[in-house]
Amino acid sequence: MGSTRNALEEVKLNVNESMGLRPAERRTQLAPVSSAKDVGRVPLRTFGKIDVNRVIPDPDQPRTEFDEQEIAKLAASIRSHGQLHPIRVRWHESNEKWIVISGERRWRATKAAGLPNVNCFFVEGEISEPEIREQQLVENLYRRDLNSMEEARAYQSLMTLNEWNGKQVAESLHLSTSRVSRALALLDLPEELQSQVESGTLSKSSAYELSKLDNDRSISELAAKAASGELPHAKAVRQVKIRRGKKVSKARSGIHLVFAAENGAKVTVTATTKMNYHEVELGLNQALDDVRHRIRNNIKLF
Repeated sequence: MGSTRNALEEVKLNVNESMGLRPAERRTQLAPVSSAKDVGRVPLRTFGKIDVNRVIPDPDQPRTEFDEQEIAKLAASIRSHGQLHPIRVRWHESNEKWIVISGERRWRATKAAGLPNVNCFFVEGEISEPEIREQQLVENLYRRDLNSMEEARAYQSLMTLNEWNGKQVAESLHLSTSRVSRALALLDLPEELQSQVESGTLSKSSAYELSKLDNDRSISELAAKAASGELPHAKAVRQVKIRRGKKVSKARSGIHLVFAAENGAKVTVTATTKMNYHEVELGLNQALDDVRHRIRNNIKLF
């Protein structure tokens, strides 16, 4: 009789859970008798499954574009292996729904996979708007899911919400100030060029250089050449300097390329003869092998 009652109670809990209802004191069931496998385990009330339709995306999150092919690939994986990582959600009183804090891509893939429930961490306590935006931004930045304009707008949003400047944003997110300032500079571009950066037609490095110009006509003219491939980044830098009245060094007979990393490092490639990008790539790979050799042999920089 006891086992039947327990079975019925478990069915009731599962039904409630599928409807998005969770008992106030739900606990993970550990072994009734102390067992080695349960040592150190802590039951969590804030973790469980919920009807996938009881969850909605956050309309204000930094990421606005999702690759449908990537969603389909993830959906196929979830269909085969299950959802390996839960999403984080918070309750929204007026909508009477759970809103995604992080993991919208997994939620979309779970829906696309046709699964009825999604695994969630339920954030029960109060969480402020700036905290939500910061958490979403950090997750997307570390997974490199944001395009350049989404990243810039997210920084601007944090500045507005917290009344921060660019340096404070960089410190909070543990990023270089140059990365933040270069991103924010893109917001000074005309809307048309921001759209080109967002679509990938115009590289963010060339767009950053163009943001230094005050003349919209000059910006549009150089942007068109950069987008068509007629104006490589190095030439874009040179043209911007000329139009700003800056001193420009004489053109070199070989190549002189500078690649800026987001951690503040710059990699310079120079050669006395002309090279194509395949040859540049070969040289960089050889240099990378040398760096890795030094790391393996614990060779110190200082």
